[in-house]
Amino acid sequence: MQLTKIGVVGAGTMGQGIAEMLATKGIDVYLLEKTPDQLEHAWEMIELSLEKRLEKWAITEAEKKSALGRIHKAHAVEQLTGCEMVIETVSEDLETKKDVFRKLDAVCSEETIFASNTSTLSLTELAGETRRPERVIGLHFLYPVHKIHLVEIVRGLKTSTETYETVRRFVELTIQKKGIMVYESPGFVTTRLICTLINEAMHTLSEGVASAEDIDSAMRIGYDFRFGPLEMADRFGLDAILAAMERMFREYGDLKYRPSFILKQMVRAGHLGVKTGEGFFRYDKDGDRI
Repeated sequence: MQLTKIGVVGAGTMGQGIAEMLATKGIDVYLLEKTPDQLEHAWEMIELSLEKRLEKWAITEAEKKSALGRIHKAHAVEQLTGCEMVIETVSEDLETKKDVFRKLDAVCSEETIFASNTSTLSLTELAGETRRPERVIGLHFLYPVHKIHLVEIVRGLKTSTETYETVRRFVELTIQKKGIMVYESPGFVTTRLICTLINEAMHTLSEGVASAEDIDSAMRIGYDFRFGPLEMADRFGLDAILAAMERMFREYGDLKYRPSFILKQMVRAGHLGVKTGEGFFRYDKDGDRI
């Protein structure tokens, strides 16, 4: 099966990144959000992202226009009917995702593959909401999507080999990223490891061992990280980090997954990182560090 028309449900940070990346690879994308205002905001953010890439000579003006022309604003789930695959990227809440999968199952062709960008939730449980559990798979992209050339391809209990092979070929040949096969487990590989590092960085900060700037410098310069763990947390969203840590703590029962108290404090204060302009560091409206 050729995947040339793909739906993206949820136009937050990850949904925007996935839609932009797919469009630049020549794929028609149908982007769906809950409200017209949220959809319009997502469109503006994608246009801004492409403009920044244009300024850095990473793409041409023609490529920018072509990519925007391939992203179609969808205002109802019925507009995704003709998609060969739909990628769900809504908030990391099980009931919200289940509702999306039920609605998609009701309108999409039996051949349509359903993929979730979840980082911690059970693909098997989500697949149980559909009549096609063998065609449900995880596609966990990492932020920023257009720069990170890795995708975790997650198999649920009933994901068929045919579905996995179709998605693997799409990842490696069409969008030209490295796909790693992961069997369902809370946090998979990347979230499980990076959240543990981020949590430890927060413990280090709260203990007064070093400043946020110096902790990040230690990992960024010393270990060649693109971002230090605290800025990374800001860019992922501190609320998303907290949700992932709490779910892994519940699932594994291991103290290493218990969220740092400073993380809970930041989320309670509404300092969620880039999305609110303030986390461990401060950011402008374009997401650049101040």
